[in-house]
Amino acid sequence: MIIVVVGLGSRAEELKNHLDNSTIIFAVNPDPESEMSVSIACGVRALPAGIQAVVINPVDHAAVPPEIVATLVSEWQKGARLVKPTWQSRGGHPVLIDLEFREELLALDPNGGLKTFFKVHQTEVKRVEVNSNYIARDMDTWDDYAALHQEIFGFGVPGSA
Repeated sequence: MIIVVVGLGSRAEELKNHLDNSTIIFAVNPDPESEMSVSIACGVRALPAGIQAVVINPVDHAAVPPEIVATLVSEWQKGARLVKPTWQSRGGHPVLIDLEFREELLALDPNGGLKTFFKVHQTEVKRVEVNSNYIARDMDTWDDYAALHQEIFGFGVPGSA
């Protein structure tokens, strides 16, 4: 079973209304300015009982192909409990975490977040080389977004100068 949980912060109600008829579960972070670890904990708390693993993909890694997620899930089905994609030996997102680590996800160090979590468990991490630079490509600025849009769609962002 695949459950999609979307972490929301600012403009939560507007986004919920936009996706009103979807099967998405919303997890609202009451403090959108907080560290990512707080949003992760909100998302983990929103998961229904019985879910065995979670794929965490930050919103600024928007271009990850679905094949990457399928690869992570496949590795988990083979027994890996922590799966991280790599591209040219560089780690990225999304990551898959078996919910055997649920309590640790709920108590992530706000200063170290997932990076510290994966470092603590580095001997348990299955690193999987994938053929997509998008796992290591985030969008932090409008220029990042515009460049990614151009690369993916072959034209600039509509309506921008």
